[in-house]
Formats: sequence, structure tokens, C-alpha cells
Amino acid sequence: MLQTDRIFLRAPEPSDLAFLYQLENDPALWAVSMSVAPFSQEALRQYLESASLDIYAARQLRLMVCLQEGQKAIGTVDLFDFEPLHQRAGVGIALASDQRGQGYGKETLQLLEEYAAQVLQLHQLYASVAQENTTSLKLFRQVGFQEVGVRKDWLRTPQGWQAVVELQKVLGNS
Repeated sequence: MLQTDRIFLRAPEPSDLAFLYQLENDPALWAVSMSVAPFSQEALRQYLESASLDIYAARQLRLMVCLQEGQKAIGTVDLFDFEPLHQRAGVGIALASDQRGQGYGKETLQLLEEYAAQVLQLHQLYASVAQENTTSLKLFRQVGFQEVGVRKDWLRTPQGWQAVVELQKVLGNS
């Protein structure tokens, strides 16, 4: 279920430490991930130790995005703010800079949606994307997320305040 001809999604493993360290410490991603400081390898190692917690206990799930060819990790996709009562979760995705623009993001979100609907029985997914992040907005819209609102002056950046677009997708399982 969690694979296409080109990619597959899997749980994080200790061997992902170096990749996660590079991805999480990419300053270009900090604005979209709400990070303001680098992560230490020790903090990421501790995260990997607890990453196997069940989504119902942790209220979040991170999966590694990997290429079928060579099984190399190229990114991560997250479900967060998991609400089992209301059957919804937020979605976040990050791909290594050299892997963007090749359709992997679209495939990843489609796999995650299928998993969320069929396995987790979620009713909806949502995403918050900086208005200036036109690439991510395009990606979420391509897979059927619809704009439901805009939070003005929501993110403070070195360039000034940015709005955030709220997107939502009601899944087909209800």
C-alpha cells in the first residue's frame, strides 16, 4: 500500500540519522517547518528512538520517503495533530532539495492519503502553507486540497510578516 513504482514510505530507522540531520538543518526549510534553530544529532537520535510509538499514543506519525531504486531516503512526510475522535490530521512534507520537481511529492501525498483513509480511517487531512510558498501550494492543490482560509501576518520572517493558506481535503471514506 505504501509504495508506487518509484517510491515507498517506511518508518524511520536509526540509519536515517545522517539524512534527517541534513534535512532538518537546512535553513531553507526552517520557514516552512516553523523551526528557528538547528537540531543536534543527539536530539534527532532521541527522536528516532521514540519514532516507533503508535500514532494513537504519539498523536503524530513520520514516514521516510525512499526511492525504490537504491532504497535511498529522499524526504519525510508527517501526520501531526492527529485527532482520532474527529478523524483528522495535519500533513507536512519535506523533500531533499535535489529531489524536488520530479513528482515525488505528489506520489508521496497520494500514498499518505490512501493510508490515512484506508488504514487510519481518517475523514480529512489539512495543511498550513506559507502564501509565498507557491510550489507547496501547487502541490497540495494538485492532489485535491482546497483552500479554506488565509491567516494574515501569521509567520514572522526576516523578510517581514507572511500569510498562511489553510488547505483541507475531505477523504472519500465517509
